[in-house]
Amino acid sequence: MGWGLLIYIGSDHAGFEMKEEIKRFLTSIGYEFEDVGAHAFDPNDDYPDFAIKVCEKVLESGGCGILICGTGQGMSRVADKVPGIYAALCWNEFTARIAREHGDTNVLTLGGRTTSIEEAKRIVKVWLETSFSGDSRHIRRIKKLKEVERKYMRTKTCNV
Repeated sequence: MGWGLLIYIGSDHAGFEMKEEIKRFLTSIGYEFEDVGAHAFDPNDDYPDFAIKVCEKVLESGGCGILICGTGQGMSRVADKVPGIYAALCWNEFTARIAREHGDTNVLTLGGRTTSIEEAKRIVKVWLETSFSGDSRHIRRIKKLKEVERKYMRTKTCNV
């Protein structure tokens, strides 16, 4: 399918090496992207900073995002807190295909320390090339997910 839109990519220090490899891979298969950082390896980077940058770009543009941290879990947790972002932590081609086909996700998260670069390339390619099925049962489930998002967006706050 291809998104036909710009891909926004970000990582913290733990995902930096993989992000650089994925950027080269995206170029080689004809996708355009914008790297929102990290732009250098810095162990003091915090994954929430880059997750938010990517998510804001995705929401502004209607494009999609790829986030990479050590396990992908941190990026996924942050991204899924942003209303309108539907992130999927994928670890193989099957989870990538289902994330798009059934879940209509707009952000992919990967683990730079848990997934090989070759596997990550395959995951990215499948995720980018898979379309949402539009099946009524998946639409029904996504509507329920959006209802949960609306309900708790209005009523819950967190004091850290």
